[in-house]
Amino acid sequence: MTTSLEALTAAIDFKPQGDRAGNVTAGRGTLAGRALRVGLVENRFASGAIGADEAERLVALFKVAALEHAPVVLHLDSAGAKVSEGLRALGAFRALFHAGLDFAATGTPIVAVLGKNCYGGSSMLAHLASHRLFNSFTQLAMTGPAILAAQAGMNALDEAFRAMAEAAMSPAARAKANASNTVWDGKDIAAWLASAIAAGGLDGVARHVAIGARMKEKAPAPEAVQRRDLEKIYTEGYEAREDHGLLEGVGRRDGHAEAFLGLVNRKPVGASRAWHFADHVWRHAQKPPAHLEIFLDCATHAARLEDEKVVLSEYIVDMASALDHLARKGTQVGLTVVGQAGGGVYVALAAPAKQVTTLHEADIQVLPGAAVAAILGGTSQEKVPTFADYRAAGVAEAELKLGLIGG
Repeated sequence: MTTSLEALTAAIDFKPQGDRAGNVTAGRGTLAGRALRVGLVENRFASGAIGADEAERLVALFKVAALEHAPVVLHLDSAGAKVSEGLRALGAFRALFHAGLDFAATGTPIVAVLGKNCYGGSSMLAHLASHRLFNSFTQLAMTGPAILAAQAGMNALDEAFRAMAEAAMSPAARAKANASNTVWDGKDIAAWLASAIAAGGLDGVARHVAIGARMKEKAPAPEAVQRRDLEKIYTEGYEAREDHGLLEGVGRRDGHAEAFLGLVNRKPVGASRAWHFADHVWRHAQKPPAHLEIFLDCATHAARLEDEKVVLSEYIVDMASALDHLARKGTQVGLTVVGQAGGGVYVALAAPAKQVTTLHEADIQVLPGAAVAAILGGTSQEKVPTFADYRAAGVAEAELKLGLIGG
């Protein structure tokens, strides 16, 4: 039986260029006489994980495609970032996602064909694409089944959990959730490619509106809040409130006022909070401020089936798209890590940021220690990184030493 990868490479007459970089092969293709740039992420080892070498090759692919105004076709069969590389992988994925946002902003389409697994950072890359083609067995989620099951107090092999996961995350469910998702019927992949590319690039605003229609909860009224870290950062005063689980306000330092938003209560970010964060940013884009500082104290995204049911990856990418859109309107976007940071939430906020700053006691990890242990085995104990480690890995550029902080 022909696989979707075989069908794809045959349909576009794929020609690899350069040596393979780990799980990534980059090259060229053509469709109906139009030149394409192609990146194949395959499950050759480590579940197709994307590390520094793979990210570097994909960054180059996006940059060349932008110069050529060539559509990008991605094949993704990957569990996400290569956690065994630690901060190096996180910094590399930040650079990769930045390059992907840059390319998406040109309006030239990205389309994605998905293999068996598409988790974490790989699922975020898939949602930079305007259209996605699923196999009947594709699994796409921000979080893998083992961690989802553990968070639900179940075993990933339990029939009850598998039935719940299938109902929430099956390709058919994904296709129902988004008209830009299609399940491959095993036939002519070229027709799907032609249609997807002809439809053009991703419309970030339209996606934001569409995924917002899935939000049904009501939030409490905004409340004024005070934080000692903000007092130390904004020495000339600030006003802050909590709205939909977000910190929002205006602060003054160095003779200037700046807007700020924050995900700072350490709760993992689910679809609702991600959407409301992006909504605040999209609204700022109507009258762009000179500066928007993002504060982060959240180690990871939520590992819940209810969030995966609405395709959490789309909401995480929506945050990045909104910030990138604002930055392209002239706003200087900064990210300050005031506590914990990691994973897809960090990448989504750091990729569009001009500078990432850490407070002295900040803790940035590729994933929380327990999640790394679940993936790699062993204990979750790791050496606490220093700012020098963050800078060397490309995850932060500056450090603020403010002493004791807290909410």
